[in-house]
Amino acid sequence: MMLNQSVEVAPRREPSIMDVAREAGVSAQTVSRVATGKNVVRPQTREKVVEAMRRLGYRPNGAARALKSGRYRNIGVIMFSLSSYGNMRTLEAIAGEAARVGYALTLIPLGAASQSRVSGAFARLSEQAVDGIVILIEAHQLNESDIELPQGLPVVVVDSNAQYDQPVVDTDQAQGARLATEHLLDLGHRTVWHVAGPDESFSAQRRRESWKATLHSRGAAAPEVLVGDWSADSGRVAGSELALREEVTAVFAANDQMALGVMHAIHEAGLRIPEDISVVGFDDTPESASFWPALTTIRQHFDQVGVASLQALVAAIEGQPRERGDLVPTELIVRRSTAAPSR
Repeated sequence: MMLNQSVEVAPRREPSIMDVAREAGVSAQTVSRVATGKNVVRPQTREKVVEAMRRLGYRPNGAARALKSGRYRNIGVIMFSLSSYGNMRTLEAIAGEAARVGYALTLIPLGAASQSRVSGAFARLSEQAVDGIVILIEAHQLNESDIELPQGLPVVVVDSNAQYDQPVVDTDQAQGARLATEHLLDLGHRTVWHVAGPDESFSAQRRRESWKATLHSRGAAAPEVLVGDWSADSGRVAGSELALREEVTAVFAANDQMALGVMHAIHEAGLRIPEDISVVGFDDTPESASFWPALTTIRQHFDQVGVASLQALVAAIEGQPRERGDLVPTELIVRRSTAAPSR
């Protein structure tokens, strides 16, 4: 009768820093500097060390590094909407800048802004051992939900009304709306009609207030505001109403998608753009140059907002002094959807 014999196999030893140092022909200290992302190693030497790590299958011990440095090199992002063009562009820039400075990202999208959901997101990120958090949730959503931001962990708020003690980064919404309104007034339009974003949006509120203030500063009456929900469909509903009013010669929509809907409704009414009605949007989405006609709009530099927010957070993590607020300027992009009024 044959007996089954078990053979114990010794566990494979993981390669160490010393193994990598011997393989690359450098000191263990040099390997440690490369593993911790320090920029004091010459590029050629760094490449030799990285190649040795790949050959040996060496993986730096993140927990050990965190114990030694007090940092995890990991940043959390809490985000309300993944469908927003601006949010996705901002997130892309945050991820790129984080990678450049040696941080990883942990993303938690939220379906709604409530104290319980945001608190839960903070708890989950704490379990993931993050050094700081970027929040991409509009201020009204935070304020109306009476959300308290945690203490003791660096936080940067993107797209906020600056009512928090944490650093705030945002597009200069007021400047963008002023540029759009002034452009239409400078063309000779007596006033400018506005299709605003939803009331709960801080960005929409700032653009609406600036549009109205600009009209008043130029001695122009502020017409009734039509409110949309950022979608092209809501812009089309507003545009259908505006196209029926003979006094309407210029429209400023609070984003490009609503501007697209406004333009669609104007075309459906048999009117011409810009001969009968001029239209300006906000965002400068990639498609805006392909609208019929090409859309004059306000360009938001989402990449700069993302980079600035990540830099502000890293500065807070590393204890570097920095201004609490950071507004990124906008830019007027003039195309073929605006002209002097012909009626």
